[in-house]
Amino acid sequence: MSLFDLFRRRRAPAPAATPGPAPQAPLPADPTTDPVAAAPDPGDGHDGPERRQKPRRNARPGTRMLVIDDSPTIVALLKRMLQQNQYAVLEAGDAESGIELARREVPDLIFLDIVLPGMDGFNALRALRRDERTRHIPIIMISGNAAATEQFYVQRIGADDFMKKPFSRAEVFSRIEALLDADDVPRHQARPRTRAQDAAATPPA
Repeated sequence: MSLFDLFRRRRAPAPAATPGPAPQAPLPADPTTDPVAAAPDPGDGHDGPERRQKPRRNARPGTRMLVIDDSPTIVALLKRMLQQNQYAVLEAGDAESGIELARREVPDLIFLDIVLPGMDGFNALRALRRDERTRHIPIIMISGNAAATEQFYVQRIGADDFMKKPFSRAEVFSRIEALLDADDVPRHQARPRTRAQDAAATPPA
C-alpha cells in the first residue's frame, strides 16, 4: 500500500449516525398530582413588598404597650415583635396584676388575653373601661380558644380589635396601624353599641 492510499484511509469521513426520533418536550407538571407543582410559592406572601401598595405606618418609637397573657410563650413572642419596632413593653400574667399595671403606668395600647386565671379578659376589659385612668386606652383582645373567640363577637364591649392565636408579625402590626391617629398614636376607637347593650343602658321607665 502506498503512502497516498494510507493517507486517504485515515482521512475518510466517519459514517453518519442514523437519525433517531426527535426528543419530546417535557409535559407541564400537573398540580393535582405533582407535590412540587402543588406547593405554594414561598415568595407569594400576603405581606410582601410586591403585595403592599403603600408602606406600613408604625406607632412612634417608645410607644408603651402592655401585654396581659398567662402564656410565657405568647408574652415573649409579642414582646420580641414589639421591641423590634422600638416599642416599650410591659407584661402581666393575669388580669388583676395587668389592671393594676395599666392604672399605674397608663400604657398607650393593651393586648389582653380573654382566657386568664382568675378574672377573665372580659371582666378585665370592663374594669379598664370603667376606670377614668384607663378607659381611653385602646385594647386588642387575643385568644386561641374557639368558645372565647365566639363569645368575643357577642360581648366585645369597649374592645377595639381582636386577634386569634396563632398570629403573625404582619397581623400584629396591621392591627396596631388600624388604631393610629394622624400623629401615629394609638387611639381608642368608639364602636356603636348593639341593641342589647342599648336596652341594658336604658333606665327603666
